[in-house]
Amino acid sequence: MEEFDLVVRGGTLASAAEVFEADIGIRGGRIAALGHGLGRGREEIPAKGMIVTPGGLDSHCHLEEMGQDGTVHEESFASGSAAALAGGTTSFICFLPQWKGHSLAASAPGYEARAAASRADYSFHQIITDPTPEVMEKELPALVARGIRSLKVFLTYDPLRLTDAQFLEVLASARRLDAFVTVHCENYDAIGWRIQALLKAGLTDPLQHAWSRPPVVEREATHRAIALAELVDQPIQVFHVSCEEAAAEIARARARGLKVWGETCPQYFTLSHEDLTGADFAGAKAVCSPALREAGENARIWRRIQDGTLDVVTSDHCGFSFATQKRVAGGSAYGTGAAVRRPDGMPAFNAIPNGVPGIETRLPVLFSEGVSKGRIDLPAFVRLSSANAAALFGLAGRKGSLAPGADADLVLWDPDAERVIRNDGLHHAIDYTPWKGMPVKGWPSVTIRRGEVAVREGEVLAPPGSGRFLPRGPYALARGRGVVPDGFDAALA
Repeated sequence: MEEFDLVVRGGTLASAAEVFEADIGIRGGRIAALGHGLGRGREEIPAKGMIVTPGGLDSHCHLEEMGQDGTVHEESFASGSAAALAGGTTSFICFLPQWKGHSLAASAPGYEARAAASRADYSFHQIITDPTPEVMEKELPALVARGIRSLKVFLTYDPLRLTDAQFLEVLASARRLDAFVTVHCENYDAIGWRIQALLKAGLTDPLQHAWSRPPVVEREATHRAIALAELVDQPIQVFHVSCEEAAAEIARARARGLKVWGETCPQYFTLSHEDLTGADFAGAKAVCSPALREAGENARIWRRIQDGTLDVVTSDHCGFSFATQKRVAGGSAYGTGAAVRRPDGMPAFNAIPNGVPGIETRLPVLFSEGVSKGRIDLPAFVRLSSANAAALFGLAGRKGSLAPGADADLVLWDPDAERVIRNDGLHHAIDYTPWKGMPVKGWPSVTIRRGEVAVREGEVLAPPGSGRFLPRGPYALARGRGVVPDGFDAALA
């Protein structure tokens, strides 16, 4: 009998559908066999007492992004992917930018080459901010043909947002190309109106970031995005749902049979307005958009996770050091306004770069708050952390699975490990974590990426550049339902 490259022996395996005990035999970077008493492996890892899940797929994170002014985010592909692997995430999807007035190619020259330094496998969403005929008819088809099959649009933020007319152009192009569309849903004008009123009243604290974008602005934009997608018959995913109001819009759409999905992030089921307060400008560390909500919203988000309305949990990792947050004095892609300084010299809430670092803590927080506390079972954890994202983004059968033939991406969890999250125990490049001091139960002990041990007991072994680009071909979930009214199929073809 041919021996295996690696055997993970005697673990409790958790797939998206079931939990069972078995060995996993790995050959050539893929799962070759599941069963009891598998033959010898050149390397063996005992997993008795461990829970073995597919490696996580984080389908929403920002790494080493390049700004229009040439600046680059502090979190590099090398550091961000090390953090991902240490937290049990073996593959991720990040973002290719487009800047208004620029082609796709001219917006981020060299960005894909930067990504080649990743230790984890990776793919891209293409942000569309300027859907000109040249971009949509020439550049985008070539991009999709290379395996980048998902688009990201913003309904808020300068200089990223699209008008409704532009959003419709993107939806129609995606439909023609069998591409998937993801949407940041907030009402731009409503937020701007609120920001000006708050600034005029002298209300500039980080907490006022949440006051400037209450749940209604997310709910309205979610409703509008779904309606426009229905008009074109284009599947969409609503990114980073933070509140029941927006989740209810998704649930209603799904009840009507629409191909609409919702994503949320750990910050929306663990953090709240309280985290936007504190001495020495500490609330800036939790500024993200959509904003954190009042404490009771956490339980409502959990209910929507449990009923399947929100069926993917991502990090939306977008890290800025605390020093950078205090230094910024003007709008950016992840701030929301012109330069305003407070009397203490700190930027007003609308000039704080938006985003929290969470690529390493995503899965431990979800495991602890979900599985360890009995809110979800292990198959639900697998669906939320990898399997559903793999299906939505054209990686089903390769990622998020324990089936023979799938990439051998595995995480061995010690379900009884108890830790308190501290930034000095994490691998990202950012100088804080908003989950500092949070106790968690359950932590990755070993992370295996394509059959190779990438992390063992917190030590990252995978070298920079060992990750691979994941091209994605056509897949059914990205296609519409075929219900566009008579006469429009030809117009959209």
